[in-house]
Amino acid sequence: MTFEELPLEDEILDGLQAMNFTEATPVQEQTIPLILEGRDVIACAQTGTGKTAAFILPLLNNLLTDDHDENAINAIIMAPTRELAQQIDQQMEGFSYFLPFSSVAVYGGNDGQAWDVQKKGLTKGADVVIATPGRLLSHMNIYPIDFSKVKYFILDEADRMLDMGFYDDIKQIVKRLPKDRQTVMFSATMPTKIRQLAKSIMNHPAEVKIAVSRPPESIMQSAYICTEEQKPILIKNLFKDNELHKVILFSSSKAKVREVRKTLQSIGLKADEMHSDLTQAQRDSVMHEFRNGRIDVLVATDIVSRGIDIDDIPLVINYDVPSDAEDYVHRIGRTARAANSGMAITLVSENDQTRFKAIEDFLEKDIYKIPLPDGLEAPPYAPKRKERYHRPCGNRQERQQPHQRWEKNTRHHNKPKTNNIEQNK
Repeated sequence: MTFEELPLEDEILDGLQAMNFTEATPVQEQTIPLILEGRDVIACAQTGTGKTAAFILPLLNNLLTDDHDENAINAIIMAPTRELAQQIDQQMEGFSYFLPFSSVAVYGGNDGQAWDVQKKGLTKGADVVIATPGRLLSHMNIYPIDFSKVKYFILDEADRMLDMGFYDDIKQIVKRLPKDRQTVMFSATMPTKIRQLAKSIMNHPAEVKIAVSRPPESIMQSAYICTEEQKPILIKNLFKDNELHKVILFSSSKAKVREVRKTLQSIGLKADEMHSDLTQAQRDSVMHEFRNGRIDVLVATDIVSRGIDIDDIPLVINYDVPSDAEDYVHRIGRTARAANSGMAITLVSENDQTRFKAIEDFLEKDIYKIPLPDGLEAPPYAPKRKERYHRPCGNRQERQQPHQRWEKNTRHHNKPKTNNIEQNK
């Protein structure tokens, strides 16, 4: 289905055309009409399915066609991490280029000037607030914010927010919102706690199930069965004869991220690290350098496993096995994007074998085990037991210039606003 076949206003279609968006993805095709009707919607869809546009486009369309207060907060979009909030904000800028709406991104890790910009947007009434739960609550606890005109409440990656302990924060925010509102929730999985949250904050929601439980076939998955001590040797060997660039290497701990970064730098690679100890300015700088090819290997925790879209990553390495099968899918999903192919290699130590076997069971396939280089002896692959994980809902076989920024807002609603570019990368 093309976007022109959806009941979207001309200004929305003009923005899509300017961004070369023509075909709607399945999740967009199924959710956009429901959101346009004003229904509460709970959608099961993973990263990479086009879910951001699936809620931004109908939100902008409804703001354009519905009566709303031009000097109040009309919509809140919640995201679990600052990186995802930034990405949503960037897409909002592109899609709303021909529209007279303002937005403010509210997330932590930045300086006092950013806090002031966020405060101004919240108190003066940005049309759309894109926020992480903790940062929004910080503002709410310091000064009064008027949420009485909020008509649209959207939660992206709801399961991730609950995993990060934001359940109570979300409930506190919901208490401040009008009961007569439209609520939309996107989640990659549907565990019991997500359904409980949906029941408590939504009104007879329509359910859309677009799940991608398996990575695309364009990702060549493989693994080394090794000891923990062999991992640095294998990493050096992987990069010894290969001129690889824009590789992401995931580790589950910040300490290992630092160690691996030093190991890679010791063999002459341009490597940098990404984890929660970095300030927002440092994260932005690292991602900018990585996107532009000036960093060969980005060594990261799961902070970049979701919500970061870079189309030309040839290889993802799991230095250790993620604790959750869903995180494995999200990690390796950083490669083979935009119709490209890619590789994913996982280093499986003896303590990781049980988790890795659970991932194989989850994917319903055996991942190819690469023989170790000469001189290294692999331990036997003998996982002791299976672990259970939440499966994504749905069929497992399914598989520019920005709009007006708040700090420059002149709010001339009879024509598109003058635009300026604010880089978030």
